Amino acid sequence: MSAMSDLSAPYPAVTLDQVRHAQKTLSGVARVTALEGSRFLSGLVGAPVHLKCENLQRTGSFKIRGAYVRIAGLSAEERAAGVVTASAGNHAQGVALAAALLGVRSTVFMPQGAPLPKVAATREYGAEVRLYGQIVDETMRAAREYADRTGAVFVHPFDHPDVIAGQGTVGLEILEQCPEAGTIVVGVGGGGLVAGIAVAVKSLRPDVRIVGVQAAGAAAYPPSLAAGHPVSVGAPTTMADGIKVGRPGDVPFRIVAELVDEVRTVSEDELSSALLLCLERAKLVVEPAGASPVAALLADPGSFRGPVVAVLSGGNVDPLLLQRILRHGMAAAGRYLSLRLRLTDRPGALAALLELLSETDANVVDISHVRTDPRLGLTEAEVELHLETKGTAHCAEVGAILRDAGYRVMG
Repeated sequence: MSAMSDLSAPYPAVTLDQVRHAQKTLSGVARVTALEGSRFLSGLVGAPVHLKCENLQRTGSFKIRGAYVRIAGLSAEERAAGVVTASAGNHAQGVALAAALLGVRSTVFMPQGAPLPKVAATREYGAEVRLYGQIVDETMRAAREYADRTGAVFVHPFDHPDVIAGQGTVGLEILEQCPEAGTIVVGVGGGGLVAGIAVAVKSLRPDVRIVGVQAAGAAAYPPSLAAGHPVSVGAPTTMADGIKVGRPGDVPFRIVAELVDEVRTVSEDELSSALLLCLERAKLVVEPAGASPVAALLADPGSFRGPVVAVLSGGNVDPLLLQRILRHGMAAAGRYLSLRLRLTDRPGALAALLELLSETDANVVDISHVRTDPRLGLTEAEVELHLETKGTAHCAEVGAILRDAGYRVMG
């Protein structure tokens, strides 16, 4: 990618020595997270696939690594002024815990729509939380203004060499755990994690392919790489709040342009299916951003050289969002069917419908029966059904059986 980028800007580089120093700094602080094999994904890709479980890291994501390294590097005077940051949740928790471990006061700005469990966890780690803005970019401006006003040190989520070096320790661990790795797949928001991993891995194993993954609705890197400099995407939209960033960081962009082999995008349906797969097949709770590498594997499994390591960057998912995502993921996989149908409003009609459904071997998850509505005829009733099915073919079979029985199915 280096041919497409303008590398003349004087942004500081990040070196392997810095990443190794960060690893020493994090000793006894960050966990060396497990690398778990995935039989299902290995069969799909046709090569060994391993999952780097940063969702099991302290605070539930990789962010503690960069946050701790950054704050540990502050002078005594800077620590006394406190730190401030902006985050949708994972970096917020990383900064809050890192600051608490180092005895530093922390203030965290979070978007107004940040998941409540992430807000609560950030407070529990000891930070003062202030809610502002709708997206991280707006929240970040407020945090910078606070830093200018109070003298607190701004700890950027991804645009600082110390943060990138800290995240790069994930790459060192991957090479220690899987020295034969052929491809590493990493979710990308601002780019701190993929940049750090790229520095560590490419310095030691330049043949390893690094693939970044963005949500299609918040993909600032492809146009930025094409332009040769960071560009903003207006109003990024994705369920994956951990990678919902409107503009690449200047420091990670330079590294990504030089060292990352490719940045792909995945859809919301692919993210949902990946999260569902992680839960069902790997028994791992992963947030949408953390599932993005798995989504890329599912979308185009034959394009990855093995062995493949997919970095599950975080597991902090709002239970309510998880419920919606699982339902969406099941629908995308053809295992959840929602439909409405009309039937004659007479005694026993609903019971007859349910009896027919039991014969199709579809499981009724939810049912709504409406008998009074201006849209309905005098003798009509409408039923909305949510069914658990066995796949796309079974969905089609259930619909056909209902139509053959004379029901008016409206989808």
